[in-house]
Amino acid sequence: MTSPPSSPRDQFFGEVRAALASQSLTKLVLAGARGPRPDLQRVLVRPLTLKGRACLSLTYNHRTRDVTKNLPVEEGLATIAALIDDSFDNLHLLTPEGELQLAISRKGKATLRRSRAGAASAGGDTARVGAKVDVRLGTEGIGTPATPPPASPASAHDRAKRRFVDIAAPFLVELGVTDAEHRLIPSMARKWKQINKFIEVLSHAFEAATSLQGQPVRVLDFGSGKGYLTFAVHDHLRRTLGLEAEVRGVELREDMVRLCNDAARRLDLAGLAFEQGDVRGHAPGAVDIMIALHACDTATDHAMHMGIRSGAQIIMCSPCCHKEIRPQLQSPPPLLPMLQHGIHLGQQAEMLTDSLRALLLEAEGYDTQVFEFTSLEHTSKNKMILAVKRAAPRPAEVARAQVKEIKAFYGIREQCLEVLLDATR
Repeated sequence: MTSPPSSPRDQFFGEVRAALASQSLTKLVLAGARGPRPDLQRVLVRPLTLKGRACLSLTYNHRTRDVTKNLPVEEGLATIAALIDDSFDNLHLLTPEGELQLAISRKGKATLRRSRAGAASAGGDTARVGAKVDVRLGTEGIGTPATPPPASPASAHDRAKRRFVDIAAPFLVELGVTDAEHRLIPSMARKWKQINKFIEVLSHAFEAATSLQGQPVRVLDFGSGKGYLTFAVHDHLRRTLGLEAEVRGVELREDMVRLCNDAARRLDLAGLAFEQGDVRGHAPGAVDIMIALHACDTATDHAMHMGIRSGAQIIMCSPCCHKEIRPQLQSPPPLLPMLQHGIHLGQQAEMLTDSLRALLLEAEGYDTQVFEFTSLEHTSKNKMILAVKRAAPRPAEVARAQVKEIKAFYGIREQCLEVLLDATR
């Protein structure tokens, strides 16, 4: 005697459990809102480990705010089951292999639809590529999907692309990056790429900063401007990682501060605030992540110094306007034919300034990288200096000797970050 086939709902949750067990679950999305809470638009679910315990992080996207709850796996699955019963019509399971959708009709009939990787998916931000294959599972039996066609080069490219920021994040709508339907506004395509690249860099740095794992995180962003990256950092730490994060943006322009605070208030974002100020006059306090993008000339040095004094585990700077060292340079005679061209002299001053900064950060106990942050097609200010505090100390003498040698070779009398460090040592 054969046992009756399980219901589509049971099969769906069975696959969810299997994906959790194999660590292949990318996310769950509850969509098609209905029921007693008209302001609740969707729920995003991601696997999470908190203090060594497997959890599910549920982010409830309301029209004007987001609420995140981190629950043990079984409690989280029970909550999701209750939501699909009374608040949503669709539940999507996304894994690297593809998507499984549980659809509930108005009459309460449950249907499963399966899509291979590269086909349309919930919450995706790339073009929908590839044929969709439906597998309808009901009490009549299990359908067999047709063999999907070979993936085209385009679909293979889409599968490989990973976005670190959810295109449906409410802050993107509020700041004008996407429209109300979470579609990217064409004129904001470059900004969207910059936001994603920045959060990708932050994500990898955060993984390397082991002392920050599972702890409340304090972030200070100097020169926050309109807040694109500040909001994105808050979203990544709070919604994606499920951390208690306090993120502050510091900006000189009062109108920008007011604009960002109003946006954070409308979205009801706890732990995000903006204030008017300048890095040179900002009172130091305990900070875990210090960010300063496009701080002009020695303002970058002041920001780095603030990060070091505040005990920042991660320092992220994208320098701008390298003016301090250029008039000090005494180029060695063999280099004069190259450096007679102003553009080369400027590039040399930029390279020297940021190399000295990186070495000084190394001497202060950081592992430091200097690299291209975004491609030149998106912004001409594309260099990133990333410093992550080492877990184990290392002698500083080698880096300091290298700084001294470079300064002597080029006749550099002083460099701002070194002066600031010497004054507080």
